[in-house]
Amino acid sequence: NEQWMGWPVGIEYSQSSAIDNAYRLQGRLMLVVGEMDRNVDPSSSLQLADRLIKAGKDFDMVYVPGADHGAPGIYTERKLLDFFVRNILGQTPPDRAKEQI
Repeated sequence: NEQWMGWPVGIEYSQSSAIDNAYRLQGRLMLVVGEMDRNVDPSSSLQLADRLIKAGKDFDMVYVPGADHGAPGIYTERKLLDFFVRNILGQTPPDRAKEQI
């Protein structure tokens, strides 16, 4: 949201911050973080995770070593699909360990 806020940044930054408002988040949440993200510093996602934990919120988190913004790749794709299967369809995702045999 920073690109639309102008300068100087006022109270609006905090009002629109996921970190400052983590306690308000509802529903199912999955954070996907690429270690080498050049768009959003990975520490921002870790700060959000910290606030979610302190607020007693449950969430899933996938940290992808060597990945850039969006953490592209088959591993992330599988994790996202499994998250949606569990939380939208209410079903058990396939056992990935059996697929690798």
